[in-house]
Amino acid sequence: MTPDIPPTPPPAAPPEKQARNPLHGLTLEAILTALVDAYGWEGLGQQINIRCFTSDPSINSSLKFLRKTPWAREKVESLFLFMQREQRRGRL
Repeated sequence: MTPDIPPTPPPAAPPEKQARNPLHGLTLEAILTALVDAYGWEGLGQQINIRCFTSDPSINSSLKFLRKTPWAREKVESLFLFMQREQRRGRL
């Protein structure tokens, strides 16, 4: 007589690919670096008026602030998406 072995559950479905998410696979550091390359710190501070961009800015201090502050991160991501659209249109 064999012991009752519960059936093995089916494997979990693989996570859906985020093909429509233009930020998928990009780190916040990569996004911020691209913005600084495009606008410079002064221009970035004019686009998004937050102190981490206007007062003694650095990648590390900005990343620390953006990781703790969801509203600021959303602004940075929005500006990045805007920059990409403008670059595709040849305006930037």
